[in-house]
Amino acid sequence: MADVADLVSKYGFPIVMAVGMGFIIHHVWEWCTKEVKPVLSDANGVLIALIDRIRMLDNDLIRLNQKVNSVLHLRGKTIEHERVEAEKLINQRAQDKNEKKKSSDEKEASGGGS
Repeated sequence: MADVADLVSKYGFPIVMAVGMGFIIHHVWEWCTKEVKPVLSDANGVLIALIDRIRMLDNDLIRLNQKVNSVLHLRGKTIEHERVEAEKLINQRAQDKNEKKKSSDEKEASGGGS
């Protein structure tokens, strides 16, 4: 402490404090470059890897969504085709039933007149 008092009396308070602040700044600078900078570099590498993985997942989701839409579209066409075929079958059965009814009515009409 006596050394600091001697320096203040010899050079003045502002000069001694400026030199002290220089030592503090130098110490903080070394701490940042030795301790913080390597950690930030590692974190930056991890961040880049995570961003790449997110992009890959996003691309996978886009492709999967396109596939699902294609399947749904094709399945919709299949369902429509099945509906048309079922409608044709129903109409054919109804027509066959009407023809049978007509033929039985004609038989009754011809048989009833004799």
